[in-house]
Amino acid sequence: MEIAVVQAPPEGVEADALVFPVGDPVALPEGARELDRRVEGRLTRLVDEGELKGDAGALTLLHSDGRVVASRILAVGVGNGADEADRLRTAAAAAAARTRDVGGRTVAWVLDPSTQLSAEEQARAIVDGTAIGPYQAGRWKTDGEARAVVERLLLCTPNGEVADEARRAGVVAEWTNRCRDLVNAPPNELTPERMAAWAEETAGRVGLSYGVLGPDEIRSAGMGALAAVARGSDNEPRFITLRHEPDGARDDVVLGLVGKAITFDAGGLSLKPADSMEDMKSDMGGGGAVLGAMGAIAELALPLRVLAVVPACENMPGGHAYRPGDIITALNGKTIEVTNTDAEGRLILADALWHARESGATHLLDLATLTGGMVVAMGDYYAGLFSNDDAWLEEIRAAAEASGDHVWPWPLHDTYRRYIESTFADMKNSSELRQASPILAARFLQEFTGEGPWAHLDIAGTAYLGRGRGDYYTGSGATGYGVRLLAELARRLSSP
Repeated sequence: MEIAVVQAPPEGVEADALVFPVGDPVALPEGARELDRRVEGRLTRLVDEGELKGDAGALTLLHSDGRVVASRILAVGVGNGADEADRLRTAAAAAAARTRDVGGRTVAWVLDPSTQLSAEEQARAIVDGTAIGPYQAGRWKTDGEARAVVERLLLCTPNGEVADEARRAGVVAEWTNRCRDLVNAPPNELTPERMAAWAEETAGRVGLSYGVLGPDEIRSAGMGALAAVARGSDNEPRFITLRHEPDGARDDVVLGLVGKAITFDAGGLSLKPADSMEDMKSDMGGGGAVLGAMGAIAELALPLRVLAVVPACENMPGGHAYRPGDIITALNGKTIEVTNTDAEGRLILADALWHARESGATHLLDLATLTGGMVVAMGDYYAGLFSNDDAWLEEIRAAAEASGDHVWPWPLHDTYRRYIESTFADMKNSSELRQASPILAARFLQEFTGEGPWAHLDIAGTAYLGRGRGDYYTGSGATGYGVRLLAELARRLSSP
């Protein structure tokens, strides 16, 4: 999608739809008053007659009949209340979808100087909603479902400084949608080997360093946890690494990003129920987010050293599958009693986290669709955030709220360590008690993070939707959760 900032008056901008936001209660914003004069007060009459509404997502379309250069004027409601940026994202998604419905491809947005959001924050939200909202997941349909919605987005504002922010948001939104394509891919297409190939293609496109280990190298390296989970599948595992090593990067921070990538999770011998098992193709959402974010970070040329580690495998039953009761040895030498083969994500992350720390990461963050308990507790809007360092947690929380990938901090007290105590090994990978499952999973991961700041994001619930969310995520499937958060975090860290 082409994005441009237009500093000319909105009434002179050529577009299929000229869009302005309306709050609740309704009042025409400053940028719409000249438009109203040009159309002889028709917007005011629509307000007075109750047809032009400010409810979130409400749309009122008016043909300009040549009174302004744009073909149509479109008022879109943003409602009221908290989360003003998300409300604007939702409005932008609705406007883009309506423009598509009337055959348009160019949208011009009139930024509102009276809102509490800065012009830069408005630009980011509008780009997000326009690019992410109308995403269509059906690229495997044989009828060739059209995926392009808006080809050009024009931002009408006298503030030319928003151009850089709009461009950056456009890059990140594009990689968010690429992540969605990856997570939505069927498991017969996106095997661990193909995921590694996608990472290699990405590295070549944007100038990242790429490395991969196959099954023999994984075993030889001592990654006993990853090797165990992968044993039950005919599709062999891959251990993927990407590095962003730009000139001029600060020398005191290496951001380590680790993403769980179970490309299909049947639960292993602790077999999952059949209901909704088809959605278990999305259990690589954390790995997909890390790979997508690395693409964005490199394309934006952020001056920060970043290491991405993505362990990729399937978790399948079979004659070679690992078993409840097995004791395995992770890369850091700690032994793990397997009590549930469907608690596999934390096992592959154990090896990946230790590898990332030993490879020089000073600040670690892992993303994983890890526990059903997180879905029960937080639904589809917030991811659970855990950390061993309060300052690092606050860095991530701030980046999350700015980006629109929201998080909620969870406790990580050491008393939860007792849930994973084992009679036979250093620890076990799950608890027989149906208590605090997201917390004990995070506490398990902490055993493999080494020294230094670390945080864990449980993105179960936010990475893949069973239904629309009622905002700018209008359909089911992958959201690309994490790409925007990680890109924003890297940007903030690159400017100490």
